[in-house]
Amino acid sequence: MLTQSSIRTWAWVHKWSSLVCTVFMLLLCLTGLPLIFHHEIGDWLGNHVETPQIAHQGPLASMDALLAAAKSKQPGMVPLYMYREEDEPLQWVISMAKTVDAESGFRQVVLDARTAQVLGEPPVEEGFMYVMFKLHVDLFAGLPGMLFLGLMGFLLVIAIVSGVVLYAPFMRKLAFGEIRRQRGKKLKRLDIHNFLGIVTLSWALVVAATGVINAWSDLLVKYWQFDQMSQMIAPYKNLPPPEKFASLQASVQVAQQTEPDMQLGFIAFPGTAYASPHHYGIFMRGDSPITKRLFKPVLVDARTATLTDSRDLPWYLVALLISQPLHFGDYGGTTLKWLWAVLDVITIIVLWTGLMLWWKKRHQYVPDIRSRITLSEAY
Repeated sequence: MLTQSSIRTWAWVHKWSSLVCTVFMLLLCLTGLPLIFHHEIGDWLGNHVETPQIAHQGPLASMDALLAAAKSKQPGMVPLYMYREEDEPLQWVISMAKTVDAESGFRQVVLDARTAQVLGEPPVEEGFMYVMFKLHVDLFAGLPGMLFLGLMGFLLVIAIVSGVVLYAPFMRKLAFGEIRRQRGKKLKRLDIHNFLGIVTLSWALVVAATGVINAWSDLLVKYWQFDQMSQMIAPYKNLPPPEKFASLQASVQVAQQTEPDMQLGFIAFPGTAYASPHHYGIFMRGDSPITKRLFKPVLVDARTATLTDSRDLPWYLVALLISQPLHFGDYGGTTLKWLWAVLDVITIIVLWTGLMLWWKKRHQYVPDIRSRITLSEAY
């Protein structure tokens, strides 16, 4: 049983953790809504590259042919990553930039996996979805913006937990979900806020917690480079980067032979964050709903196409990879996306009504004793 003193303490924690993060959480909910449907919106905006319906027999194009086609399309640029979307198995996408450590100026080349034909070059750093993504991820402020939003997410977790603690004594004399419509607008708004908040409790807690984890993604990758990657490439520490590179196709075959029960996920080219200046980082994955999101790096010498090392990702990167689909709800098809969208809208209402409760309280007096206790202590 909570005492009046502890209720006041929890109410203070709930009020200020909520107030500090609410505006930014509203921004994240509003920008996250279109990101749930980023594939569908991309199709509607005409950014999706269609795979031509052609009769094709024989093997797929080699990785070397695909890479050569991308380089010829974007001369003077270096490849960064090579991947394919789950719903487009006959396409490969190669992202490119002027240098491997570039922070802007990225290009994408979409290629037909069967013929190595260039299918398109969708825009990368422009358009509505790019603005939504950057606002949602880092407020156009890079790592400081990511960490700041991670802090706001942590405050939301505190607000949710403190709200749950306050909910029990608040609802002691009320039926679950009761909305006191005849007791004034403030109480009605408060009841709606509390009811919707408890309904979306689990979802909001999952999305907030996974958002905090995602905000640390850059730092987690850097720590992995310092911890695991440095051990894997230790023999190459004092060697100059190679001037000539081995066949990408041969390197991929080495990775597939090393992990025969896994599928090719994506390729990190030498010098990028997921490789070293001396290696292709070839990331293999499983094929089950969970394991297809968990990668295993295989480092292949970029000069000789020989295996250097392969090991499982550490727990903190596994947590990051699992948190990403949970955050955006993109692991269960369209139905789950719509559920995520509905819960997102409800959370927007919760945040907005909470903000209005605080704002109205600053300007109005509620004469009802129970209302006064609820509003002054819980908010």
